[in-house]
Amino acid sequence: MAELALIFVGSVLVNNFVLVRFLGICPFLGVSREIDTAMGMGMATTFVLVLSGVATWLLDYYILAPFGLPFLQNVAFILIIASLVQLVEMFLQKTSPALYRALGIFLPLITTNCAILGLAILTVQRDYTLIQTIVFALGAGVGFTLALTMMAGIRQQLQFADIPKPLEGAGIALIIAGLMSMAFMGFSGMIAM
Repeated sequence: MAELALIFVGSVLVNNFVLVRFLGICPFLGVSREIDTAMGMGMATTFVLVLSGVATWLLDYYILAPFGLPFLQNVAFILIIASLVQLVEMFLQKTSPALYRALGIFLPLITTNCAILGLAILTVQRDYTLIQTIVFALGAGVGFTLALTMMAGIRQQLQFADIPKPLEGAGIALIIAGLMSMAFMGFSGMIAM
């Protein structure tokens, strides 16, 4: 149980996918203008992280590793993730149109989020069990949502700030991301992962 807690806290704070590993930077910079949008993207990403983490773990554990096909991991993981997101999108469109409309463009965007593929590769490299993979994926999603929401909150406050013209837009967003990344480096002594 303590090991699972360390994996969770480590993936949320110490090895945050966005601020420490620099995975998922595109949605981090592109969808972090409003808190509601950031929360929606974070929740959708968390859901897909857990779902794809389980699917890719099962694929690797039961098919790729036993048959000596580790060289197909990247291609197989990409195919599984893209197929899974497409199936989830179709399922939500049929069963819950309101949720489908609420997620909007987020689900197709998640297909190209490198954090999803990064999670699949990291779980294989670390030789995690299925339970550890689920906890790691959940922690990565919570950390992604935390970073996205924090960035959205800061960017909303910056609307009232007097920012020099050359730094407006992406410039100030990158500076903030760098400062947030340095702040999260302060957690690195908590857990060795």
